[in-house]
Amino acid sequence: MTLRHTPLTPALGARIDGVDLARITAPEFQQLYDIWKRHHVIVMRDQQLTDAGFERFSAMLGELDPPPNQGAGRKSVPGHPNLYVVSNRKDAAGEPVGALGDGEAAWHTDMSYLERPPHASMLWAIELPRSGGDTWFAGMPAALRSMPADLAALARTLTIKHDGTYDSGGNLRKGMVANDDPTRSAGTPHPVVIVQPETGEHTLYLGRRRNAWIPGLPLAESDRLLDVIWGYATAEAVTLRHQWRLGDVVLWNNLTTMHRRDAFPPDQVRTLHRSQIKGRYVLTSPIHQEAA
Repeated sequence: MTLRHTPLTPALGARIDGVDLARITAPEFQQLYDIWKRHHVIVMRDQQLTDAGFERFSAMLGELDPPPNQGAGRKSVPGHPNLYVVSNRKDAAGEPVGALGDGEAAWHTDMSYLERPPHASMLWAIELPRSGGDTWFAGMPAALRSMPADLAALARTLTIKHDGTYDSGGNLRKGMVANDDPTRSAGTPHPVVIVQPETGEHTLYLGRRRNAWIPGLPLAESDRLLDVIWGYATAEAVTLRHQWRLGDVVLWNNLTTMHRRDAFPPDQVRTLHRSQIKGRYVLTSPIHQEAA
């Protein structure tokens, strides 16, 4: 059968109807994957899944990337070490059963400090608060297209050092030393503009704003330029707000989107299970690809 899909915004996002992820066939998966490549974020509602079924579908996308399990609350799903718990729920001893609490998570791309960043991430909604906790996405190809020609041309010549000191909640990562000097902290450089490996589409690749630095520029100049670029990257015209419903599964491309999360009341519970697809590409810029 042909899957039905509805675009959610001109910049990114599509809702796919008529798919049962617990029983998805190979032809249906290929259709789903093709829709995802075009729209960068796909939403599949009313999914009746088990953790085993969620993991099985996730593995159709590629090799799973186990969660980092760094620090308190960063835990895998029991019996499923490749799945990650995102939750503010606490156990009887008062320990978090998952990660990221109830606060806001700033705009970011997952684990962009790796040489081969994760290819995709996916969330499945299990418990939801009465209000808040929405997830926002920003389309980086659309953001690049929205930039003035001279700024886009400049961006194609630049790299960013993606700092790995802090996570999206602002917490120090396990094993890292606190450092707010981007010129001296640990990080991996990636082109500001990359070629999406599977489609050839050009897209911004920004990672996260905190501790980002453009090597070769004085820090103050780098900050000014990045603030301008980030203004285009998070503009309303290129963003999508997802308001969760129980049973939602949302899959996004980590190479072509950024995402953030709204805070929610600490006395309410939000639990999602997450899978992540291991990165398989070293990111290249259009300039380097043309030179090759």
